[in-house]
Amino acid sequence: MLDEMDKRIVRLLQRNARVPNTEIARTLNVTETTVRNRVSRLLDEGLIEIVAVLDPKAVEANISAFLALTVHQSQAEQVAESLRERSEVRYVASVLARAQILVEAFFRDHEHLLAFHTGFLPTLTAVSSVETSIVLRVHKLSYEWEI
Repeated sequence: MLDEMDKRIVRLLQRNARVPNTEIARTLNVTETTVRNRVSRLLDEGLIEIVAVLDPKAVEANISAFLALTVHQSQAEQVAESLRERSEVRYVASVLARAQILVEAFFRDHEHLLAFHTGFLPTLTAVSSVETSIVLRVHKLSYEWEI
């Protein structure tokens, strides 16, 4: 679990993951060693990750889509694994809904999306239906969690 000092450190890292430990320490009125040890522990325990997030447009992924797949429950894990392996797919989750798997994927263009739908998805024989929602505009995208 995160104590109050961990939460304060994480909040600062959420705003700017490149902020030096010395600056965090100065802001929180603790030693740099304290910050370094806590960040190391949080990373080691898998409670935080520090990553660079690439804008999909940087790799010409111009279309974002959410796909809700209805699958035969006995094969849901196999379908999820097949989807995980696809370069277009950024997010795969098993969900409790009308569909059993939710996917977020990025495509270069409509032809790429169509090829995914007509070429790849039909190979997943456990999938009985797919509902695709194409993102027109993102109104909020945040990596900051309220803690």
